Amino acid sequence: MIGKIMKAASFSRCVHYVTGKEDARILASDGVLLTTTQDIIDSFEFQRQMNPRISKPVGHIALSFLPEDKDKLTDETMTKIAREYMELMGIKDTQFLLVRHFDNGNPHCHLVYNRINNEGKTITDQNDFRRNEQVTKQLKRKYGLTFSKGKGHTKTDRLRGTERTKYEIYRIVINTLAQSTSWKEFVGHLKEEGVEMKLVMRRKDSRAPKDIQGICFTKDGYTFKASQIRRGMAFDKMDAVIKKNAHKAQQEAKGNQPQTRHYEQPKEEPNSKQQERNEPSIGIPSLGLFDSNNPVYDPAEEEFRRQMLRKKKKRGPRL
Repeated sequence: MIGKIMKAASFSRCVHYVTGKEDARILASDGVLLTTTQDIIDSFEFQRQMNPRISKPVGHIALSFLPEDKDKLTDETMTKIAREYMELMGIKDTQFLLVRHFDNGNPHCHLVYNRINNEGKTITDQNDFRRNEQVTKQLKRKYGLTFSKGKGHTKTDRLRGTERTKYEIYRIVINTLAQSTSWKEFVGHLKEEGVEMKLVMRRKDSRAPKDIQGICFTKDGYTFKASQIRRGMAFDKMDAVIKKNAHKAQQEAKGNQPQTRHYEQPKEEPNSKQQERNEPSIGIPSLGLFDSNNPVYDPAEEEFRRQMLRKKKKRGPRL
C-alpha cells in the first residue's frame, strides 16, 4: 500500500478524471451531491468559496495496493482502510469522494477531498509526505497487507520520463558508491555511466567542506537533488561510505603484506566535538551501511575536493 499525494486548483478536472475511468466505482462520499458529475463539482466549488485565498483547495490522494492483496481488498475493506487513512492523516470534517479504479493490475482507489473544511478552515498539509509514509505502514501491518521489496525490485519497464531517469541515477549512484574509495574515483565512474555530479554550496563564501549544502545529479538532461533520488543520500553520509571503503581497502592491503612486530604509541582521547565529527550516521538502507570511527585522510583526495569546490560559484546551481 502506498499513498500518492497531490494538490490541485481545479475540482472539475480532478472529478472528471476519477469518475470518468471505465468501471469507476464510487465507494463512499460525504458532503457532495452525487446526482451528476457536475453536481459533485459544484458541491466542492461551493465550499471552496469559504476560503478563496487558498490557490490549491483540491486534495487528491491515490491509494494503491499490491496485486498480492487483491483477494483481500473487497470494496468494503478498501473503504474501511481509506477511511482510517483519512482519520490518521487528519482529513476530517470536510467533503470527500472515494472512487475505485480497475484500469491496471494494482487494486487502487482515488480520494478527492476539499482542503477547505466544513468550517472554512484549511486542512493542514504540514509534513504530509512523512505522515503518509508512517500511516500507510501502520495500516499495512494492521490489515496484513504485503510490504513491497523496495526500489531494488522496481519494474523499470513501467517507468517513464523523469521517474525512469531518477531510478537509473539511483541504481548507478548506489552501485558506484559501494565500490568507490575516493570522491575522484566516484565522480569518474559516474561520468562513465553518463551521470554528472555537482556540489551545491551554501550562500556564504567558503571553501570548507562543512559549507557543502548538498549534491545534485544530472542524466539525460534531467537534474535532481540527491534527496529527490533517495532520502538519506546526503553529502556527509556518502562521504562516510567512501571513507569506510578506503579504510577497508587499506586494511586489506596491509593484510597482504608481511607482518612485523611493532609497539603502538598511546593514543590521545578525542574530545567530544572531534568524536562527533568522526562518527557520521549512515542512512541508506539498501547498502546495509555502517558507522565509521576511522576516517581515512588522503592528501590526494583532499586536493580533489578543493578542486571541486573551486569550480562552484558563491551560490550553488539552481535546481
